Amino acid sequence: MGGLGLTFDGLDVASLAFLLPSVTEKWDLTSAQTGILGSSTLIGYLVGALLAGIVGDRAGRRRVMMWALALYSSATLVAAFSPGWEFFFGARVLAGVGTGAESVIIPAFLSEFAPGRLRGRFVGGLAGFFSFGYVMAALLGRYVVPATDNGWRIVQIICALPVLMLLWWRRSVPESPRYLLAAGREADARKVVEDLEAQASAALGRSLPPVPVRTTTADPVSAVPPAPPPRPASTVLQGLAALWKGELARRTAPLWLLWLVITFAFYGFFTFIPTLLAKEGLTITKSFDYAIVIYLAQIPGYYVAALLNDVLDRKWTIATCLGGGAVSAGLLSTSGASGQVMLYGAMLSFFMNGVYASIYAYTPEVYPTALRARGMGAASAFGRVGGIAAPLVIGSAYPVLGFAGVFVMTAGALLVGAITVLAFGVSTKGRTLEDITEPSDVPLDPSPAESSRVAPASGRRRP
Repeated sequence: MGGLGLTFDGLDVASLAFLLPSVTEKWDLTSAQTGILGSSTLIGYLVGALLAGIVGDRAGRRRVMMWALALYSSATLVAAFSPGWEFFFGARVLAGVGTGAESVIIPAFLSEFAPGRLRGRFVGGLAGFFSFGYVMAALLGRYVVPATDNGWRIVQIICALPVLMLLWWRRSVPESPRYLLAAGREADARKVVEDLEAQASAALGRSLPPVPVRTTTADPVSAVPPAPPPRPASTVLQGLAALWKGELARRTAPLWLLWLVITFAFYGFFTFIPTLLAKEGLTITKSFDYAIVIYLAQIPGYYVAALLNDVLDRKWTIATCLGGGAVSAGLLSTSGASGQVMLYGAMLSFFMNGVYASIYAYTPEVYPTALRARGMGAASAFGRVGGIAAPLVIGSAYPVLGFAGVFVMTAGALLVGAITVLAFGVSTKGRTLEDITEPSDVPLDPSPAESSRVAPASGRRRP
């Protein structure tokens, strides 16, 4: 369910790149106006990502998912009937608020269900659903947009269809039990977990093994009381300020830089690749054919990185993919033949999306439950500054720097990111969320080897 949400988020964001040539021609836009339209979704994305984190930690992950889906579907439908580029810009900003909220709340939400030993693979694979949306956008751009003068409007209507998923989500999506505990709703959290256990038992055809119970009371650690569950910050400013205190500040700073770098490179590349290819002499149809190949390379990029997340650790996977992306961008800057552009563009697509498979898994892990959605949303929102700037910078720089200069700039940004994560990244491989972000003298989620340790003095089992 979460993966489908991200698929349509990717479709909605990526489709804009294929609409720009048509709407530019229709409304006779200048390069600057095209650049502004190229940034429209990202402007909304920034607002949506930040709001989703704030609201998700205060009102719940599930509620944000529902409202975000409804907003972006509605705004995309409205965009299909735009009478002018200014109206289209406003509708795309609103759609971006919905996609921004959805894209950060879903990984934060589902990371709270995944076990530590598989979380990198699970959330990285979840992020891979973005790539299906991008491929769908490329296919619609190739076959629907050029079909009629109003092809770009038809694509917007198609992008609004995910609103139908609300009928499914309302019945089937549970709230995160970690959020419920942090909000003091223990009974609701217990019900969610018991329902999941019942579903697992039914799927296996047998009862689940019991959770190990600590039975002895001799160990001195028994005197340590369980840590109280974290509660959401009381105000928005306090919540955001908490991301910059103590240990969290040392995690937030490199994370925000990573998001800025990869989002600048990603949206600069994917928003303008059809337009850049056309300016290099390819027809619009041919440039869209090349874009399909480049977009298809996203899929193995996501899933190779998702597998490496739990092998190399997230920080090393991120650094490897950033380095590979920098090399690819450098090769792209020197490519001459159109076939080389397609090959090196596909390589750059592979590595940049590998970064996303890791950073979507990595970001929620380094924040405690009470700040997890907010930390994810704030980092993603700050990254969108790079996404907003990319079309404007590239649209302005292309006449001066040319095709090669644009990708030299991209390579430099990716190298900065690789150095940052290696120098300041936190290791999260195989660790529980509590071990990474909410340590205490008594483990909240003991491994089997620790199951013989004693219970707290109260005799109550830890959740």
